[in-house]
Amino acid sequence: QVQLVESGGGLVQAGGSLRLSCAASGRIFSTYAMGWFRQAPGKEREFVAAITWSAGITYYADSVKGRFTISRDSAENMVYLRMNNLNPEDTAGYYCAAKRTYRSSWQITNNDYDYWGQGTQVTVSS
Repeated sequence: QVQLVESGGGLVQAGGSLRLSCAASGRIFSTYAMGWFRQAPGKEREFVAAITWSAGITYYADSVKGRFTISRDSAENMVYLRMNNLNPEDTAGYYCAAKRTYRSSWQITNNDYDYWGQGTQVTVSS
């Protein structure tokens, strides 16, 4: 069993930056992928970014590519999401998630993950 706890959300002005953190408890195996998703009010949850635990291969949604950076610290069981040049469309609840196994990039970028955190709110004012 893996438990995920996010932190780092808050209120920021457009153009600003935030770094989200996700602390994972329990064993994270090399087969895992870790992802960040977000959900705005009235919208479906959407993929933001993901990273494979062993090789550190990263994936990004087109809407955040070049602005967001996902990283992990294997020794500390931490996953981070650095968000730069934020805009009001980035306002959402952000969720950390863990996927036990995957066979393709498609599986990494959809929201069929095994474990989820409780989320952290990011609000970007214009």
